Amino acid sequence: MNNDKKLIIAIDGFSSCGKSTVAKDLAKKLNYIYIDSGAMYRAVTLFSLKNNIINEQTIDEKKLQSLLNNIKISFKYNTKTGEAETFLNGNNVEDEIRNIEVSENVSPISKIKFVRENLVKQQQELGKNKAIVMDGRDIGTTVFPKADLKIFMTADVDVRAKRRHKELSDKGLNVSIEEIRNNIKNRDNHDQNREISPLKRADDALILDNGYLTKEEQLAWILDKIEL
Repeated sequence: MNNDKKLIIAIDGFSSCGKSTVAKDLAKKLNYIYIDSGAMYRAVTLFSLKNNIINEQTIDEKKLQSLLNNIKISFKYNTKTGEAETFLNGNNVEDEIRNIEVSENVSPISKIKFVRENLVKQQQELGKNKAIVMDGRDIGTTVFPKADLKIFMTADVDVRAKRRHKELSDKGLNVSIEEIRNNIKNRDNHDQNREISPLKRADDALILDNGYLTKEEQLAWILDKIEL
């Protein structure tokens, strides 16, 4: 594969595998647009929590469907941090969508058919001009089945839990590593067994087990596949 043309690069995989980190680094390296599809589902989950659509893990799907068109998700580049941040109806929610309450509820929200259909259409629209890197659970299978390069990331559960614990601790959030480990296991189960667009590796996706690779090594591995 060469870089003579603009590409769509799809990065799928399990939660807390560092998909977003490597996707952001890759997009910067290629001067591509980075789209965090998982953040979009997290934003819908946050909206649902704030609007009493989720109550004790019960989802009022009728209410959510009636309000879905009121959910406007966008990404803005922060020149100070060098990161794309998630906005929900004009408000920066980048930190809020990463908290444990959202993490515990995002998988049930993401398997609702009308939610996925709505967000997949938005994602496909964002990719019309190519030159994008998008990460998620079903990018290479459902959103962009004809993506130019597909990567499927995986890592041991304990490795992922430690990474997530450090990420939350760095943000000042006090969550036990055992709680995080259980959350990851539950999300893996939800993601792999949902009826709509379950998490699975596309037949033509390259597997990247990054359990013991640095960020730099992961980026180099993918760039080697593009043959810059």
